[in-house]
Amino acid sequence: MALPIRQVLVVLYFITSFSLFSRYNTLKEDPPSYNNYIEEVVAAGYDPQAYPSYFSTIEDGKFRDLMRSRTEVLTLQRLDIKSTSTKIVNVDDFRANGDGTDDTEAFEMAWEEACSSKDAVIFEVPEENCYLLKPIRFSGPCKSNLTIEIYGSIEASDDRSDYKKDSRGWLIFDSVDNLLIEGGGNINGNGEIWWQNSCKINKDLYWKTVFQALTFYNSKNLIVQNLNIQDAQQIHVSFEKCTNVQASNLTVTAPEKSPNTDGIHITHTQNIQITDSVIGTGDDCISIVSGSKNVQAMDITCGPGHGISIGSLGSGKSKAYVSDVTVDGAKLSGTTNGVRIKTWQGGSGTVSNIKFQNIEMYNVSNPIIIDQNYCDRDKPCKQQSSAVQVKNVAYKNIKGTSASEVAIKFDCSKSHPCQGIVLQNVNLQEQGNATVEAICNNVKLSEAEAIFPQCP
Repeated sequence: MALPIRQVLVVLYFITSFSLFSRYNTLKEDPPSYNNYIEEVVAAGYDPQAYPSYFSTIEDGKFRDLMRSRTEVLTLQRLDIKSTSTKIVNVDDFRANGDGTDDTEAFEMAWEEACSSKDAVIFEVPEENCYLLKPIRFSGPCKSNLTIEIYGSIEASDDRSDYKKDSRGWLIFDSVDNLLIEGGGNINGNGEIWWQNSCKINKDLYWKTVFQALTFYNSKNLIVQNLNIQDAQQIHVSFEKCTNVQASNLTVTAPEKSPNTDGIHITHTQNIQITDSVIGTGDDCISIVSGSKNVQAMDITCGPGHGISIGSLGSGKSKAYVSDVTVDGAKLSGTTNGVRIKTWQGGSGTVSNIKFQNIEMYNVSNPIIIDQNYCDRDKPCKQQSSAVQVKNVAYKNIKGTSASEVAIKFDCSKSHPCQGIVLQNVNLQEQGNATVEAICNNVKLSEAEAIFPQCP
């Protein structure tokens, strides 16, 4: 007797997942709570179990194929979900008003209903309505795979007293596996009141926490696509301690002078692919920090903002590890940095196996930069001998114009020089055809072909 299509797809999914990701059994099954984990991130501690070696020898193309294969399997599942008996959980059915009044309770009740259902579920946020939410945690694990369709708008409360209970995040998806979130709707962090109270704007203020508008924490097998995220309180989208993530067709925007408003932030996350997205904020378009491995960013449009960054790493003498990162196909315009690696003195660990390739830059300050003396403080940082080691970094097929006289800057550590740096087919001219230069301190170049400007 032929198996129903749903069962066939489920079997196919598990066979594919097992064959591709069987070595992930070294990951911790019971990580600490979200709040405790944030404290770990601030301390920038390193867990060696967070680094399985399966993908260390896989080439970029093969990794891309693996991610595509996974996504196709999940997409087939979703198609089957929508074509069979599916439970629809609409927030309006739980007395959400969608008129700018507080709808937090309605969303909480709708989530409880959806997450506890044993059947396939679509969680719907209807179009043409605007739902005002206080901080809310969508906690798992759920009993079935979920699809969240955001057609309308979700807006954050601008009353900062609403954030006293959960002062680190607004919308948090905690331990929700096999989640698809899409719909083309808007997520608005309503961050202006936060920016006005930032220490970057008012030096008399001290901001102790890092706040995130949309957080995915401790979750596996995520597809996040076709969403507009704007005006976050600080970080717009954060993937924290996640595995197997496909993020695509995201539009992330905030004013150029909004402080600390990173577009997409990746920490302690493995096997993540970000594609076909437009990001323009007041900070890094994409920031990749400790614990991240097998990261791909492709077809990214960035600007305004601070560019695409690995780091900062090693603050407070902490250990930091980032490896196997590829940025392939990016257009940066008017950003304060291009592709950047930044580490503090006094830290330890490694940044390794990094590729920046097929990148266009227009009027970008500091187009290529490795800064192992990063210091984001008003007073100069103390000179220290230890450093995060930077090695095996390739820059290929990068062209465009620099808004600064220094187009290539390798400011590496005296005690831990940058190693295995490759430059191929790099041509950066200063805007207006003035002369640009390269500054190369304590760096060991493995290869340099067709480069302008060249290291002295």
